[in-house]
Amino acid sequence: MTSPRSPRRRQLLAAASLPALAPTAAFAADKKRAALAPAAAGYGSHFPADFVFGVAAASAQLEGAAFEDGKGESVWDRFSRIPGKVHNGDTLDVACDHYHRFDEDFALMASLGIKTYRLSIAWPRIYPQGDGELNPKGIDFYRRLFASMKKHGIEPWVTLFHWDLPQALEDRGGWTSRLTVDAFARYADTVVKEFAADVKHWITLNEIVCFTLLGYGTGTKAPGRKESPKVVNQTYHHALLCHGHGVRAVRQYGGKGAIVGLTDNCGVPVPVTETPADIAAAKAWFIDRNAQVLGAIHAGKYTDNFLLRVGANAPEVKPGDFALISLPTDFLGLNIYSGTFVRAGKNGAAYEALPAPTNYPHADSPWLRLVPQSIYWGTKLSAECYGHKAIYITENGCGYDDEPVVNGEVLDTHRRDYLRSYLREAHRAIADGVPLKGYFLWSFIDNYEWEDGYARRFGIVHCDFKTQVRTPKLSARYYADVMRLRKIL
Repeated sequence: MTSPRSPRRRQLLAAASLPALAPTAAFAADKKRAALAPAAAGYGSHFPADFVFGVAAASAQLEGAAFEDGKGESVWDRFSRIPGKVHNGDTLDVACDHYHRFDEDFALMASLGIKTYRLSIAWPRIYPQGDGELNPKGIDFYRRLFASMKKHGIEPWVTLFHWDLPQALEDRGGWTSRLTVDAFARYADTVVKEFAADVKHWITLNEIVCFTLLGYGTGTKAPGRKESPKVVNQTYHHALLCHGHGVRAVRQYGGKGAIVGLTDNCGVPVPVTETPADIAAAKAWFIDRNAQVLGAIHAGKYTDNFLLRVGANAPEVKPGDFALISLPTDFLGLNIYSGTFVRAGKNGAAYEALPAPTNYPHADSPWLRLVPQSIYWGTKLSAECYGHKAIYITENGCGYDDEPVVNGEVLDTHRRDYLRSYLREAHRAIADGVPLKGYFLWSFIDNYEWEDGYARRFGIVHCDFKTQVRTPKLSARYYADVMRLRKIL
């Protein structure tokens, strides 16, 4: 420590009391160049000018009108009515009533400076039986929705499938059957043809592992089945085929400027130390953990390591399947919330994944451990391992249970801190050369959180599910400032 009586200390104090010097022309020019720089290592610098900021939500979780205007039953409409499957027996019948309030919601988005919105189309609203008769009222609803978005200056990014499989298809086998692949191909063709003039950014499927493994393996999500590993692996394969059909549909019918990609919730490792040994271990874990989806798409086949691991439980592959599955895409969407700490393995093992302590910080969603570095490593490893030239964070957010409105405010400082921490890691990734092009916050508004019902809130806008009153939270104001200034605050 410097002594308060030392000459050096007196010099510092004297310098601090000097009047500020007028900036020189050279200094002003340097400052202007710095402001225009696309990205720099410092967290205080701006995001690139073309970086996309947006919010996200899904049709089943906020639209409501579950049986209105010809919409068919989805697997979640059925699953939510099975006692004990969903918290409090909550259903999707009303949700946020977005079906009737979308213009109000888009006006609120616009007031917050939101210019990009990732949404999904409800398959059973277009084809109530999954295939069969088209529902013209479903087409008309989304035409009105896209017109409202255009009026409010909001660009749509549309996900073709976000978990709401028509129950009629589930009754015929669901994701275990290739009938679902054929039905999806027709659905994708219809939707892209109908909305090509309104939509230029398409996402094929959302989180394959969730609606397959958790829907058909563990049974914790709709349709709630517990099948053998072989059957679950077959559901992966059928979902990959649907991804391929989604890409094909956009290439055939999307029109000029249309782009398409997959949204995946890949497993994300975080090296315990950023040393060569731990980074190599994290990379090995990443390749192993993501072999069945990203690895298969990238390789144009199931890798030898994956086939060795699953053995007799490998999925059935027909000639031509991987020509469809591996069609080139324009970007990769990643839903990243958390990560797993990984270090170099012992006794010849490639890696060791570390269990989380019981008191490791997490949101009220117990699976959502707070690991901001996951955004950095998830995007970095995706680019390095699979060669993606454009990556978007298509979901990132946090869920908490008790967020009351007090004096017209929701002071969700925990969510504000979460956003800031994760955005810092996104900024770090860009500065390190990762082709991260955008960030969609999950979610725009509190909504139906699947088996957790309405208890768990992910929104930056509070929804009173009894009155349908919307209240922007503190985090919404924070994110609005980040988007407006294009920097972390």
